[in-house]
Amino acid sequence: MSYRSLLVHLDDAPTCAARVQQAIALAKLMQARLVGLAPTGLLRMPLALEAAAALESFNTMAWDLLLEQAQGTAQAFRQACAEAGLKSCEAVVDTADVAESLVRHAHCSDLVILGQSDPERPGHAQRRSASEQVLMHSARPGLILPYAWADGPLGRRALVAWDDSREAARALADALPLLRRAEQVQVLSWRESRLDEPLAPRLSALQQWLMWQGVTAEVQEQTGGTQAVGELLLSRAADLDADLIVMGAYGRARWTERILGGATRGMLDAMTVPVLMSH
Repeated sequence: MSYRSLLVHLDDAPTCAARVQQAIALAKLMQARLVGLAPTGLLRMPLALEAAAALESFNTMAWDLLLEQAQGTAQAFRQACAEAGLKSCEAVVDTADVAESLVRHAHCSDLVILGQSDPERPGHAQRRSASEQVLMHSARPGLILPYAWADGPLGRRALVAWDDSREAARALADALPLLRRAEQVQVLSWRESRLDEPLAPRLSALQQWLMWQGVTAEVQEQTGGTQAVGELLLSRAADLDADLIVMGAYGRARWTERILGGATRGMLDAMTVPVLMSH
């Protein structure tokens, strides 16, 4: 099993060029088709008709700017693919909401490559929200690259977060094309206290299943502690010198909206290495 179609988000972030290079490298490794998606985003019009009319000229200029920006990132993507000799590629400019566009195009992809939102840049909340919506609604794994991550090989040493949940199982299966190529894979499981049911028997079965899938993995179980799950994972990733974390994207209901749980959102904010998430 391999990824056959990759989707990378193109935007105006300073890290977009590095994101594209990582996507190209992954497409070459997997012999996959790469689609670069540049959504324009939508202009939010005022509700009052009078205000909308007064801002018509401004909105026209703003829309032209959004379209020009998307077309520019798409052209930069085409040039990067040409320089890298990647023939199976396509750039798409979509005049739609960013999250909606990414979700829709993800349905025809095996993996979505996103960038972590930099809290120091304007529009951080909107960009993070778009990533969350993609993870929750696309039904595809998302590979999120940290904004402060130095571009380099990805997936040589992988850390898998395991809590025996549906989300963790989905993420592990979605990451198999990368894990099969890894030099080292460590599965880290945890339970809140020693009173919880030990996971050792299921971890042994998981390790055997991974072996059948062509992945040699070390499994470890951790009990208790005061560290939050995200902090624990990042600390262990640093100890392992990992360049990939695999984990489930956990959601919770709020009225009729689906949003990410605290552990997942915390990882989106604090990640220091690429993270593959699935919901």
